[in-house]
Amino acid sequence: MIKESLFAAEEREAKLDCLGDMLQVMEQHVDFKALAAEVDQVAPRRERGGRPPFPTELMVRALILQNLYGLSDEQMEYQVLDRLSFQRFLGLRRSSQIPDRTTFWTFRERLTVAKAGDALFEAVHRQLAQHGYIARGGHMMDASLVPVPRQHVTKEERQLIKQQAMPVGWKLAQRRQKDTEATWTQKQGKSTFGYKVSVSADRRYKLIRKVKVSTASEHDTLHLEDVLDHANTSRDLDGDKGYVDGSREHRLKARGWRVHIQHKAQKGKPLSACQERRNTRIARVRARVEHVFATLAQMGGKRLQCIGLDRATFQLTGKAATYNLRRLCSLRTCS
Repeated sequence: MIKESLFAAEEREAKLDCLGDMLQVMEQHVDFKALAAEVDQVAPRRERGGRPPFPTELMVRALILQNLYGLSDEQMEYQVLDRLSFQRFLGLRRSSQIPDRTTFWTFRERLTVAKAGDALFEAVHRQLAQHGYIARGGHMMDASLVPVPRQHVTKEERQLIKQQAMPVGWKLAQRRQKDTEATWTQKQGKSTFGYKVSVSADRRYKLIRKVKVSTASEHDTLHLEDVLDHANTSRDLDGDKGYVDGSREHRLKARGWRVHIQHKAQKGKPLSACQERRNTRIARVRARVEHVFATLAQMGGKRLQCIGLDRATFQLTGKAATYNLRRLCSLRTCS
């Protein structure tokens, strides 16, 4: 016989705490009011009458939930209505008002237009420093392709897009659904349409320190200097074969950087045994950055459902900030 209780909700919340609700751990270590204040400063709300908007802190929390679990706006609306841990995290346990899918989209667009992704990422970075997690041990560099839905265009239309022109035959509805900024690239014989995210993570804590988002066709090596973290306590820099550039390596070494980039074999010139051993030593160090991308993939960061470089930049930067918050919880729990 099923036992009923007037205190069933409280009993379930207590059991969630015993099982280890990561959202409650995040609640203990993250200052969401400070994040909301940063968002309001960079992307202030516009009062237009009608129903008052939901508090910025609630919406920042919702954005973190979306990034943490890789949820679309429709899925987010359903989960907030259905899921106890989400309601508790958002402070909506006993509320009759729940944000809908349009509310989530509107808030994200507000931040995207204001280019608030970098400000939010830096606000998270400051909280990491307050907890004592400053960048240590050197840099681990890597990049990953992020696909978006493929575009069906003719050869003539593709040529116009490359010239940054809009085909005359496209209706307004078509223009809204066509991503004219994403590009094609090939990696290991596989074609990908979308964008690329380059990151620098510190070796000590595996926290993302710098992020750069570009179209997929831009080469990894173009972004290495953009994601260097000059605040890191070490000048060591580890990267794979995609970052080979002799002139840049000499320039960085002249500035005091200790550059550890894997050697790349050329056609007809295989690597020597010494070079192979060096590549293995570097691989053992930079393998830790693969853990970062594996976690981002678990959070739904290996695919985007958006159109345009600005939206891709905001969503991937926000995903990196959320990864850092998740990593902070793991570090605090283990310490």
